[in-house]
Amino acid sequence: MSTLKRLIPTLDRILVKRVVPEAKTATGILLPDSMVSGQKNVAEVVAVGPGRRADNGDHIPVSFQQGDKILLPESFLSTEVKLDGEEYLLLKEDDVLGSFAKE
Repeated sequence: MSTLKRLIPTLDRILVKRVVPEAKTATGILLPDSMVSGQKNVAEVVAVGPGRRADNGDHIPVSFQQGDKILLPESFLSTEVKLDGEEYLLLKEDDVLGSFAKE
């Protein structure tokens, strides 16, 4: 079993992998960096923690699931993790700005 599949984030943390934006269209037209740079804050959820406890003791599950595409802020606190030769980010659920609707 790979290291990635064994890693379970704690509490309300999520493990994400940045989505690399396409530098060219389906027809082969190369896009300038200015058009692609705005898409660098998109990531795919790889793993989620079990959630956290509210002040009254109720369980609050994480809002995201594995496979969700999420929007990250320009700057945020995260931990870079290298697993199986690939780079991932480990961050708190509160740092995520939103998620994209599934098609």
